[in-house]
Amino acid sequence: MVRIQNEIAYKAALERIEELLPLVDDSTPLTDKNLIELDLMSGLVEEYEDEHYPIKSPSLAEVIKLRMFEMGLNQAKLSGLLGVSPSLVSDYLTGKREPTLKIAREMSRKLNIDANIVLGV
Repeated sequence: MVRIQNEIAYKAALERIEELLPLVDDSTPLTDKNLIELDLMSGLVEEYEDEHYPIKSPSLAEVIKLRMFEMGLNQAKLSGLLGVSPSLVSDYLTGKREPTLKIAREMSRKLNIDANIVLGV
């Protein structure tokens, strides 16, 4: 199968997808030529984006900051929740330190962060 080779072809494929989207919906038959073309173009674009625009996993510090925002926590409240000093929380947020296994378990439980992210797996 053909691959998208450069940014110009990528942008052209995106434009074609935009043209095809209004032509199909959930009731469009699987044999419709527009749906088939949309499916093919989407696959090509996805493949190109995976290679040229990969999405990196967030760092532990980024995930903690997001959870703090979502839960309305500041560093002092987070330190109380985890049972550590505010300076240790600061070290986690700046990436200067990694949490111990005990603290990682508390982060995972109390902040509802996937253990794989907390452990860097």
